[in-house]
Amino acid sequence: ACDDNNPENATMLRAEPDGTSRTIFASGLRNTIGFGWHPETGDLWGFDHGIDWLGDEEQREELNRIEKGEKYGWPYIFADGKENPQDEPPAGISFEQWRRTSKEPVHLYTSHAAPMQMTFYRGDAFPEGYSGDAFVAMRGSWNRKPPAGYEVVRVDFEDGQPKSLEPFVTGFLVENADGTWGQLARLAGIAAAPDGSLYLADDSGGVIYRITYEGEGEAAEAPSQEAAGDQSAASSAPDTVPPQETLPELAKDILEAEDGVTIEVMSPAFQDGGPIPLKHSADAEDLSPPLDWGKGPEGTQSYAIMMEDPDAKEPKPFVHWIATNIPAGITSLREGVPAAPRLKLPDGVTQGVNSRGSFGYFGPKPPVGDPPHRYHFQVFALDAEIELEPGADRQNVLDAIQGHVLAEGELTGTFQRE
Repeated sequence: ACDDNNPENATMLRAEPDGTSRTIFASGLRNTIGFGWHPETGDLWGFDHGIDWLGDEEQREELNRIEKGEKYGWPYIFADGKENPQDEPPAGISFEQWRRTSKEPVHLYTSHAAPMQMTFYRGDAFPEGYSGDAFVAMRGSWNRKPPAGYEVVRVDFEDGQPKSLEPFVTGFLVENADGTWGQLARLAGIAAAPDGSLYLADDSGGVIYRITYEGEGEAAEAPSQEAAGDQSAASSAPDTVPPQETLPELAKDILEAEDGVTIEVMSPAFQDGGPIPLKHSADAEDLSPPLDWGKGPEGTQSYAIMMEDPDAKEPKPFVHWIATNIPAGITSLREGVPAAPRLKLPDGVTQGVNSRGSFGYFGPKPPVGDPPHRYHFQVFALDAEIELEPGADRQNVLDAIQGHVLAEGELTGTFQRE
């Protein structure tokens, strides 16, 4: 394993079809090739590839229910909470902390089976018990003894939940007389045909198989599309309409400082109310701007920063940056703070998850043609150090610092894409 420097690595993205905007829907997914929405509940499910070189029995393949904003362990935690010996969490974060903030898989399958495409059955040509089940093409292992995979697996769903996993189509793996193994196909794609049969692709032999049902039994009734719920979870995105008259509450509107005490917030990069330079935008260098602020009142133990855009369409406001536990003796942050959950300089500073779904700063990126969006850099002087789990979001931070604000201040910048 290696460190993923791109925050979009090992994630599932949510994007506009025209590419104008995208955010991280879920993270910690090592290699989820096959995924789909359950036809009755609308829940998103995916099969994740495990790690190689940990032995024949590690890592088992993961079936995950993929939910917005959740983390699924990679690259530090895998399977049922096991630690990856090939890597370590960022400095200041333990395996246990990473484990606590990661969701465990709902089911596990044979190690190195290599899940590829997955499809939910919505047809009516198979017996009724197959309606709403998922089928997964397992490509097969390359260095496991004995080999695994080379099959289609059925995920039996009942009442919208996966109850069991079982082989559905086999016979592609052959044991020779001398004890060696061979294979007849490397499976890749699986899809349902309009007539209710399944198509299965072998990309090593260039063959497409058609899977049909012949036998006794009542055919299934196709799931109602009306019951499938909202399957467009990956279609909408932030920053897609001009500013509106009714604006959401910013952090400063929710958190009240004692006696209304304020501190001044400044930046060498831009003036209050002025345009934010291009290099600080997501389209350019995506560098956090340098910030300076006045010293907090007596009793200040730490500072917190939150950068928000109230002019975004979704979510409102769109959070671009969260930083907490800035030491009381620090009243500035340099340009280009690393996008890490915990900083070494200043030591102990933690960064939460922005609305994009990544750690640290995410620069302005409003839709092309929108009027200038406003970006509020809010600084809070707190009477305590705030301990939060890695991956804390806006609500986690607001809940943690409520009642601890001694003073607050803000700097507003604007940005427009033409």
